[in-house]
Amino acid sequence: MMKMCAVWSKVCALFLVFGLAACAGVTPGYEQPQVSITSFTLAPESTGAAPKFNIGIRVVNPNRVALPLRGMSYTVEVDGNRILNGAQNDLPRVAAYSTEEFVIQGSPDLLGGIRLISDLFARQRTSLGYTFRARIDAGSLLPLTIEETGNFGLPAGRN
Repeated sequence: MMKMCAVWSKVCALFLVFGLAACAGVTPGYEQPQVSITSFTLAPESTGAAPKFNIGIRVVNPNRVALPLRGMSYTVEVDGNRILNGAQNDLPRVAAYSTEEFVIQGSPDLLGGIRLISDLFARQRTSLGYTFRARIDAGSLLPLTIEETGNFGLPAGRN
């Protein structure tokens, strides 16, 4: 019985330590960092059937603590079709009240691209919706999840 109480108290102490660590990561006045796409170009080293794209990313840290970015994964969807995805682990540290810009590389999703092209030929549209989702590991217990959505217009008179 004494051994069971000792084990139980150690388990409770462990949960208390993890709980306090989780609360320490949530500071009052914490604002969600903003992530945006600044550029989108074909990577110069792209060869073969699967091109790579360089995607410029800007991270704005509106908080008084630095963001030590450890890695990120992301997807880009156009009208619900995943057309690009990737992951990167070599990211900069974003100082407190600061902005960092860097480039990540993405690979196209062939089937998502085919579905999008097929859908474009099937229905006439004037605009397309896009969604950029990123999950960023900033060293805290909970990763940052960012989603940016919008629309872009298509040229008139396309066939």
